[in-house]
Amino acid sequence: EDELQTDGNRSGHFQNGELELAPTNEEVVRLIAAQLAEIGDQFDKEIQARVVNDLVHHFRNENLSREEITLHMSRVVGELLQSIPPDMDQEKAMLVLAMHLTKKIVNTVPSLLHRVYSTTLNYMHQFHDYIADMVS
Repeated sequence: EDELQTDGNRSGHFQNGELELAPTNEEVVRLIAAQLAEIGDQFDKEIQARVVNDLVHHFRNENLSREEITLHMSRVVGELLQSIPPDMDQEKAMLVLAMHLTKKIVNTVPSLLHRVYSTTLNYMHQFHDYIADMVS
């Protein structure tokens, strides 16, 4: 069913104008997502409400720039890293913590979705190479 390219790779198929990823890449992404979700569930038990409320307070403060909030989020993630198992990859833990904090903040105050989302993307940009390596 799948066409093989002369280099041995499967060809991509266009669906609704978008290139469909090869099934093996989709499976790798799903596996990574499942692992990150499992780690997030573990962190959920350890993140106290006061941490989330403190971040909500910073996101609500219109006088703070996105960079200032990103720095604060980075500090919070750094503090939370102290509680992770030493054998866990630090970059992965930081990504999961950032995503999990984002989820908790948005669940607490849905009106902050846009600001929290853009700040989290800004924070996660520093992990671009790490994310690309995980997927490849």
